[in-house]
Amino acid sequence: MAKIVILGSGGWGMALGLVAFRTGHEVTLWSPFETEVEALCKTRRNDKLLRGVQLPKEIKITSDISVSKDADVTIIATPSFAVAQTAAKLREIGKKGIVVNVAKGFEADTKCRLSQVIERELPEADVVTLSGPSHAEEVALNIPTSLVSASKNEEAAAFVQGIFSDTALRIYTSDDLIGVELGGALKNVIAVAAGFCDGIGLGDNTKAALITRGAAEIARLGVSLGAKEHTFLGLAGIGDLIVTCTSRHSRNGRFGDLVGKGISVKEALKTVGTVEGYYATKLAFELANEQGVTMPIVEQCYRVLYEDMDIHLAVENLMNRPMAQE
Repeated sequence: MAKIVILGSGGWGMALGLVAFRTGHEVTLWSPFETEVEALCKTRRNDKLLRGVQLPKEIKITSDISVSKDADVTIIATPSFAVAQTAAKLREIGKKGIVVNVAKGFEADTKCRLSQVIERELPEADVVTLSGPSHAEEVALNIPTSLVSASKNEEAAAFVQGIFSDTALRIYTSDDLIGVELGGALKNVIAVAAGFCDGIGLGDNTKAALITRGAAEIARLGVSLGAKEHTFLGLAGIGDLIVTCTSRHSRNGRFGDLVGKGISVKEALKTVGTVEGYYATKLAFELANEQGVTMPIVEQCYRVLYEDMDIHLAVENLMNRPMAQE
């Protein structure tokens, strides 16, 4: 039995806690918000995020981050913007060992991948990224899911694989930490664009083209940043892209749909909540320019979200690009 501490009591943190519990491990769920801890301790559920899912009484819930100091595995399951401050709290308590990131995004100020952020704060930790096509709503209900455990340390990746793998969750390992993280972060941009398609009433043909050409853009940028091209054909690449662009669970898709229907970006963000794809769009656009990589879908998405371009014009711009060979 391993001691697992999950930092973040959102839907994904709760779902991973349930997985670790059913695979026989000691699980503690942490939140920095005392009111949230009190509510979860009382009800053992959060119907806003995981309707109908009950946390077993054996899963501990706390606001004391020091419980992670001697944990075998500590999972950072916060939104991307909170990863740095959470890792800094772990540094303050002297955390070492395996630290797993499950957020999908970048650090806004530095454009760093989130494993780089954790390594900066915790240089002695073995950092693992767990990613792939995985909605918390389905993982919590034991619906078969596959993920990738990626790390520079093969033993750490395999340890995480062993802890979370069971009959409903199959995990593969990878040494391409760059590719796995970029696939998870950049697919959110394409998912926002898929939401645009829904919002303005485009069809399946459009979305299929968007997903396919979006995958090509992601791979081009990823390879330029040191990733392996084949990673983007796997679970953390095309797998995550498909599920996020087609699922009713996708916040990025719901956000894009609202914007497509004429809701302002500001109001759509307020309605949906955390939308990683909104922030990733700006960073992906900047990274593409820095790397000299052509990413036309990302560029048009940026124009819509940050320069108030009409989505119909963005579609027209994409369809009228110079003819090319695939």
